[in-house]
Amino acid sequence: MTDNTSGASGGQPERPQQPTEGTTPQQGMPEANAPQGQPQFAAPQQPYPNHGGPQQPYPGAANGPLTNPIGVPVQGHPQQVRTQAKSSTGRGRLVAGALVFALIGGVAGGLGGGVLGYNLALDSSSVNALDAPRPGATDINSPAPAGSVESVAQKVLPSVVQLQTESGSGSGVVLSSDGMILTNNHVVQDAADGGRIQILFKDGKTAPAKIVGLDPTSDLAVVKAEGVSGLTPVELGRSANLRVGQQVVAIGAPFGLSNTVTSGIVSALQRPVRTGSDSRDQTTVMDAVQTDAAINPGNSGGPLVDMSGKVIGINSAIKTASGGGQQQAGGSIGLGFAIPIDQAVRIANELRTNGKATHAVLGVNLPQQQPGTTSRSTVTGAVVGSVETNSAAEAAGIRAGDVITKLDGRRIEDADSLIAAVRSHDPNSKVKVTVNSGGAEHEVELTLGSRVLSGG
Repeated sequence: MTDNTSGASGGQPERPQQPTEGTTPQQGMPEANAPQGQPQFAAPQQPYPNHGGPQQPYPGAANGPLTNPIGVPVQGHPQQVRTQAKSSTGRGRLVAGALVFALIGGVAGGLGGGVLGYNLALDSSSVNALDAPRPGATDINSPAPAGSVESVAQKVLPSVVQLQTESGSGSGVVLSSDGMILTNNHVVQDAADGGRIQILFKDGKTAPAKIVGLDPTSDLAVVKAEGVSGLTPVELGRSANLRVGQQVVAIGAPFGLSNTVTSGIVSALQRPVRTGSDSRDQTTVMDAVQTDAAINPGNSGGPLVDMSGKVIGINSAIKTASGGGQQQAGGSIGLGFAIPIDQAVRIANELRTNGKATHAVLGVNLPQQQPGTTSRSTVTGAVVGSVETNSAAEAAGIRAGDVITKLDGRRIEDADSLIAAVRSHDPNSKVKVTVNSGGAEHEVELTLGSRVLSGG
């Protein structure tokens, strides 16, 4: 279902437990009640309970006490041994004990000094992004690289407007410096009977606008902003030159967010799409440019542009996963559709001149329910239900039940495919049509008719 796109704690490390009565005192600390001349030394203290690694990361001096790599706190200078020797044996033991203590102290001191030096080395080599130099300020109005999305945005944004009506909002493109604006019919159709239209420009200024012409069939409209001058018109390109896969940019006001830029590629060409809310209405079938550039409700009427900043389509519809109606904001799923600018230019010229537009017609009626194949053959195409009197089809000998399989070499798969192919041509242009009649295929050349279609 195609939808139109209008709308709006880590705590402190656990400290080692202090020896209590009946427990072994700390390493390097003699028992207070040990017999004189019998210095006692405790077994080495165990690391912090339940933790085999550092209790803190390596911090700077301001982050608390340093820790060593194995999680044992760095001790201060060992206390002096307060014992008195009463015998040579005691003195010997004291000397031996003092030697052992000195060795332990030396090891501890060396270890502590090494850890301190290691941490200081880490601190001195630390790099903080907040201290690093940043680029100087640049002029945001300086030219962007040619061919970039940025350059396209700089060029086109001044020429894109937001249209606000009593029922919603959409987008539009400036065609003339005095306020002629091209948009979608469904964006402004509720204002056809004198409703209010407000134009919001990129610089924040606003102006009222009046409808110049509407065409529901192509879903295009032209309005005129009042009391404005010096606007920047868009540069128009050619949709006939488009290639699948080329980069494009969409600009508009999705969900009322003006001056929004998205980018993508041309996903497909000549995609038959019905722009109306009625899925049975063949009068709104258009020959669309499909893109994966994000298009959402409110993008309607805004431009789809190539990487040189030329408009190659007018965004008109999206397909949503929900398949909801026009007012349902299902969001972009990468299936957006734009009216080719080659068609839009012709329609816009007729609307500004006559207030209405004509369309090419073949002169055949096509059943809503199209069989995949005909009863006469296995050929797939658009099955003709009836032929209009004095039409181009009648003059070319096309009859009810015939299957039209090609138009100017373009493959026709169903009724909508034929309608889109015909409307991609100008009225009164010559085309070649391939017809399968009774199992036999032949080609006829005819001149398409011209008509203001119902509702347009």
